[in-house]
Amino acid sequence: MKKRLFSLALASVMALSLAGCGGSQEAATAAGTKAETEQAAADTSAKAEDTAAEAETRAEGETASEAAEGSGGGTLIVGFDQDFPPMGFMGDNGEYTGFDLELAQEVAKRLGLEYKAQPIAWDSKDMELEAGNIDCIWNGFTMTGREDDYTWSEPYMANTQVFVVAKDSGIASQEDLAGKIVECQVDSSAEAALKEVPDLTAAFKELLTTADYNSAFMDLEQGAVDAIAMDVIVAGYQIQQRNADFVILEDSLSAEEYGVGFKKGSTQLRDKVQATLEEMAADGTLKSISEKWFGEDVTTIGK
Repeated sequence: MKKRLFSLALASVMALSLAGCGGSQEAATAAGTKAETEQAAADTSAKAEDTAAEAETRAEGETASEAAEGSGGGTLIVGFDQDFPPMGFMGDNGEYTGFDLELAQEVAKRLGLEYKAQPIAWDSKDMELEAGNIDCIWNGFTMTGREDDYTWSEPYMANTQVFVVAKDSGIASQEDLAGKIVECQVDSSAEAALKEVPDLTAAFKELLTTADYNSAFMDLEQGAVDAIAMDVIVAGYQIQQRNADFVILEDSLSAEEYGVGFKKGSTQLRDKVQATLEEMAADGTLKSISEKWFGEDVTTIGK
């Protein structure tokens, strides 16, 4: 009888123990499930925030070329030579200015784009464009000889390559450059034009290149060179601003046109810029900006 009572008591204790263990396991399972759910929700929320932040960062850094492929917005990054007045240079107030930069800024404004003037080394312009650091080259950029290298706007200005000499140099024509030291900007249209006239350059005492035309004019002022080969538009502006006794030879080196150069295949942005330039020509804005810088309308769009 005692054994039977002991067995019943033992069975009861075991039953209670098993019930207790089962309850603990269910509670632990429930708690674990809740924690996993909360963690998953937190991970999902964090991923959503990261995605939104990444999208915002991309939007802020989006170039006009990239934006042209999407819904719009972005920044028009204009590559230019900062020592090429009056097309693009640093003004007395420390800000970049110039005829081409004013055109670009107005185009960006009308297209709803942010505008950024990005100075570049002229001999690195292609690398900057290919790398996507700039959207276009807009800086008295000669189309002649480069027609197949870029996606171009229509020409907006005519230009010629000329020689600048000191007024009292005794140099009156290209023939007088024989035995003289001539300088031009490296990788410039003038340098390309000179390569097309080997008989002329062979007669020079020396043909030098320099990083920019400000340096070339300093060399001419100091007598280090006898002549500069360069754009007539820039030559006239430099002579006027320096109030120097320099003259432009009447016989020009070559005739050419200026355009806005985009990376090959960047047709959507090119088309938008071109349409805006035509709009500016029609409403007189091109004429107004040209007269500000040159005293006359030298633009060719719509003419």
